Amino acid sequence: MTATAPPPPAPAGGKDDAAALAGFGYRQELHRSMGRYASFAAGFSFISVLTTVFQFFAFGYAFGGGAFFWTWPAVLIGQLLVAACFAELAARYPLSGAIYQWSTRLSSEVFGWFAGWIMVIGQMVVVAAAALALQVVLPAIWSGFQLVGGDPAPTTATGAANAAILAVVLLVLTTIVNVLDNRVLSTVNRIGVTAEIIGAVLIIVLLLTHSERGGGVTLHTGGEGGALGALLVGSFAAAYVLIGFDSAGEMSEETRNPRRTAPRTILIALIAAGVLATLMVFGGLLAAPSLDDGRLATEGLSYVLTSSLGSGVGKALLVDVAVAVTVATLAIQTSATRMLFSMARDGVLPASGPLARVSPRTGMPAAPAIVVGVVAAGLCLLNLASPEAFLAIGTTCIAMLYLAYAMVTGPMLVRRLRGAWGTETGTDETGRPLFSLGRWGLPINVLALVYGLFMTVNLAWPRAAVYDPAGGHWYFQWFTVLFVGATVVIGAVYRTLRRRAVVPAAAVAD
Repeated sequence: MTATAPPPPAPAGGKDDAAALAGFGYRQELHRSMGRYASFAAGFSFISVLTTVFQFFAFGYAFGGGAFFWTWPAVLIGQLLVAACFAELAARYPLSGAIYQWSTRLSSEVFGWFAGWIMVIGQMVVVAAAALALQVVLPAIWSGFQLVGGDPAPTTATGAANAAILAVVLLVLTTIVNVLDNRVLSTVNRIGVTAEIIGAVLIIVLLLTHSERGGGVTLHTGGEGGALGALLVGSFAAAYVLIGFDSAGEMSEETRNPRRTAPRTILIALIAAGVLATLMVFGGLLAAPSLDDGRLATEGLSYVLTSSLGSGVGKALLVDVAVAVTVATLAIQTSATRMLFSMARDGVLPASGPLARVSPRTGMPAAPAIVVGVVAAGLCLLNLASPEAFLAIGTTCIAMLYLAYAMVTGPMLVRRLRGAWGTETGTDETGRPLFSLGRWGLPINVLALVYGLFMTVNLAWPRAAVYDPAGGHWYFQWFTVLFVGATVVIGAVYRTLRRRAVVPAAAVAD
């Protein structure tokens, strides 16, 4: 596989998608059964506004006060810049393992490998973080879900331990679905996303109609950093929510007419999720019974729903949130599974043979799904060690995905500056020109890269007040930096050992 090879010309019809895939040197092994809505659902369910807004609302408010609302439109605009670049790439390289494939073809095999390696490890961490979100919802629905007793808040010892138990149970279920059948997976995704969109709209309407105060609450900052602290630390919540839109690209080999479908569903999924999330945060701030009793900064939107809308309505809506958490965990695990599969079929991972195997009957790569499930479950068990692990895990996965995104937009910008991008011609499956940013490509690409690098540094910065508020756990303060560093070092060691093993083998063959 060459890093600079232009994409093969797109065939005229969707029935020839397999032929287009063969132009990249791959066989059609995954079952191509997803339509436009299923592609949209892949991206939207990874973002999952109900899962992530409920999971991180309390954190954002605790550090930024009401002003953390403004981080949502800011992050949405930044991510739209990145998504626009990805939409161009999805039209030209409709392949599973999107980040790995795109980075490799834009730069080099080594650089692309590290982008894929960082992305897939980050995705596994995201799976764990999403599964842990059940703790924010289930005990609020019924106290019986607090299996270990005690305080259900995720930042407490009992809440963290219970979160780990619920998360492992959920990961067992999502792993089973991820090895069953592509059609089952797609059906669950579509139903879950539909329920989530309906639930999100209903929650927004109810919150806005139960307002306790005006929009001026969004001008009040919290924490020691004032307005700057609200933008920097409070932005973690929005940064965590608005990731994963590239999943529509990850599922390209299972999507009909992917050159036409994936670019648009990448953008639509992000815009829809971003607007819903922003309105939900705004409604939560307006409808909260109190801004000063401390509950909004610890219990978040679960507290607002059950207190402002009544226990019955609030808990019914929380059931929908629990469904969203389940579907989000499933979708993120699917995305990580496709990344592992894509890298394995190029023979660049340990145990590439089993990891690249696809069941002819189900069209599913079972081994990668199991690996992702087991690794994510192991990460969830870190929650048993300390409540701070919850935030450390969540922030680490965001930083890693932002870094992997920058490892795509960076080489893409280099190609643009060299005049080697934007000259490709071709059509999608309907015969229309491929999605293109045209003359806006260069400024959008520049801003996307700057934004991505800034957010990566912002997320990874070792703030003691954020990562180790109780003190005495320096490794939590530096967790993101250490984890990303360890990921890169382990990857480098593996590649070095693999290269040393390949060279003698080649010499013997000669």
